[in-house]
Amino acid sequence: MKYAIVIPDGCADEPQESLGGRTPLQAAHTPWMDQIASQGVVGRASHVPEPLPAGSETANMSLLGYDPLKHFTGRAPIEAAAQGIHLAAQDWAVRCNLVTIESQIMVDFTAGHISTQEAAQLLSDLQQAVGMPEVEFRPGVSYRNLMIYRGSPERPAPFSQQTRTTAPHDLTDQSVQDHYPRGPGSDLLTELMQKSVEVFAQHPINQQRRAEGKPVATNVWLWGLGQTPQLEPFAQRFGLQGAMITAVDLLRGLARLIGWEVIEVPGATGYLDTDYAAKGRYATEALERYDIVCVHIEAPDEASHEGNTQAKVEALEQIDRHIVGPLWQALQKYPEHRILITPDHPTPLRTKKHSRGWVPLAAAGTGLQPDQATCYDEPTAQQSSLAFPQGWAMMDWFIAK
Repeated sequence: MKYAIVIPDGCADEPQESLGGRTPLQAAHTPWMDQIASQGVVGRASHVPEPLPAGSETANMSLLGYDPLKHFTGRAPIEAAAQGIHLAAQDWAVRCNLVTIESQIMVDFTAGHISTQEAAQLLSDLQQAVGMPEVEFRPGVSYRNLMIYRGSPERPAPFSQQTRTTAPHDLTDQSVQDHYPRGPGSDLLTELMQKSVEVFAQHPINQQRRAEGKPVATNVWLWGLGQTPQLEPFAQRFGLQGAMITAVDLLRGLARLIGWEVIEVPGATGYLDTDYAAKGRYATEALERYDIVCVHIEAPDEASHEGNTQAKVEALEQIDRHIVGPLWQALQKYPEHRILITPDHPTPLRTKKHSRGWVPLAAAGTGLQPDQATCYDEPTAQQSSLAFPQGWAMMDWFIAK
């Protein structure tokens, strides 16, 4: 049996007045997704249990078949795994965004999608200014970076599972005043964030960006901290060798933690300008080498964070044309096959942030008897009797034993 999963991140949404009362999924021209729905089944799943944060870190862990209530320790250690950063038993990883805050308002959680090179230079200079050997700033891609706290039995990290932080993308256009870190170790995190304000204020990188009319990186925002989770290898649990195609470190990290290969695709950006066609080509080729291939696309989520309705519709159409269609066609040459289309969580255009709640799924292939659905969207999914309130059970259902 060959399996394919397509994750249009954050695509689940609410009806939009600008779309005539339709959701982006309803408004988008997605003939391949609708074909899969009509030839298979449509249902829904909920991947973010209370009281965990409503984000891709918990939702994708659940989507891949792992109960986040048992396994989730924080977002940053998953991204550390993506970068090949080893965390010892006493170490903690902390997500480190470069952001733009003006008058205590989160103007831009990406600092204008600052370049990787600019981010690396800012963090290098911050590292020197902080002068703490136990604190390491590790550049990633663009605004997405990490801070590693190296603890030891003699000098344990000050953090715990009770340390609370807020994702900066959940604060877009809002005041950050009541959202600084809280709980054990929060004083250190806040101190480091304040130090970055001093270092970045007149930094040459920011001076150049101001001169070019670009948003500046006013400071780092520290959040999503945790220690490495322990996840049973996917092959051991489900008996399948898997591969992940994504441009986002979070999904790379989850893949590596469960023993999947990560396939890097040239032109995959994790943004609206990603090369959808390249992702589709690499995914269809990967079917020959792996039992299960998963393609994650961040673009719908990014569109929601920007409140850009049309961009979200266009992203869904690109996913349908260049990824879902080619994968579904490629699967037909295998005698037994299944495909699953599902986002991880809703990201409403209205709020511009991740939320809990049901997401629609469509699956078709060997052994899946068609239901009455004719299209793939949220209202159709809500009418279905196929529902996974504990979303991590969906993978057991999808993979035919």
